[in-house]
Amino acid sequence: MNEIKQGHHKFFIGDNENQPIAEITYQPKDDNTIIVDHTYVSEQLRGQGIAGNLVKVMTDFARKEGKKIVPKCPYVEKKMNHNKEYHDLIAE
Repeated sequence: MNEIKQGHHKFFIGDNENQPIAEITYQPKDDNTIIVDHTYVSEQLRGQGIAGNLVKVMTDFARKEGKKIVPKCPYVEKKMNHNKEYHDLIAE
């Protein structure tokens, strides 16, 4: 099973957050907004829906923290724009 763990400004899969086999990263923009800037899934995990799972964990985190998301990562931007359940989280 590929457990998604929380690290420093990221969610990741792997034994070590400095060498993840999959990750989604963010940076705080202000008190109410985070910038999601990178998504990575290693070859060994591709095709398993891992990137989508990482976006789900990130959006759940943003909701829990009361934050909006600026999707700078092209994958995250596409995923959020195409799924109505994420539209309320997209920062203006």
